[in-house]
Amino acid sequence: MPVYGLDDKEIYFPMPQLAEDDGLLAVGGDLSVDRLVLAYSYGIFPWYNEGEPILWWCPKARFIIKPSEIHVSHSMKKFFKKHDCRIVINRDFSDTMHRCRTKREDKEGTWITDDMEKAYKRLADRDIALSVESYIDGRLAGGLYGVCLGKCFFGESMFSDMENGSKIALILLAKILEDNEFLFIDCQFETEHLKSMGGKTISYDEYKAMLDEGLARM
Repeated sequence: MPVYGLDDKEIYFPMPQLAEDDGLLAVGGDLSVDRLVLAYSYGIFPWYNEGEPILWWCPKARFIIKPSEIHVSHSMKKFFKKHDCRIVINRDFSDTMHRCRTKREDKEGTWITDDMEKAYKRLADRDIALSVESYIDGRLAGGLYGVCLGKCFFGESMFSDMENGSKIALILLAKILEDNEFLFIDCQFETEHLKSMGGKTISYDEYKAMLDEGLARM
């Protein structure tokens, strides 16, 4: 299937089902608030390297965590009992996103470019994106950020400055999302780490049905 070219003048996307087998759907366009909101409304997200055109992805197999099904291991339960663990929402969105960027840059590289940081800060300023920061015994331990539409949360990246920092952020966020009747956390791609925390793969059709239900509750 062809990869569709987008321009900056018209905000649209081809049907997500037309994505290639690896999930690549389109190239080009911009990172405006309206385009990003439209993208996430169909489960599409940008993922590209610095200096490349913007690449838009919509994997046909989706990896999600249902908030009520977050898995807390026995060792994590012991850790929670031993330490004072808490989270703060939107302590500093830009700082959290940049920490996610630098942690990845130091290891395997990152898709979090300067333009992506600016674009998601615009989403945060509109209360469409949010950050979650975890604290262990009063010290900043880790965090994550993502996009929030209706009753759907789309996780983008996470970081840890202390052991279990990102796990605490995800576990306690899932509890808040469950209490507020969110349907899923979109993890985009499967990882062993997220699989161990309750992640599972579903079809795009099942994902889209849940997405539509969640967006209807905006």
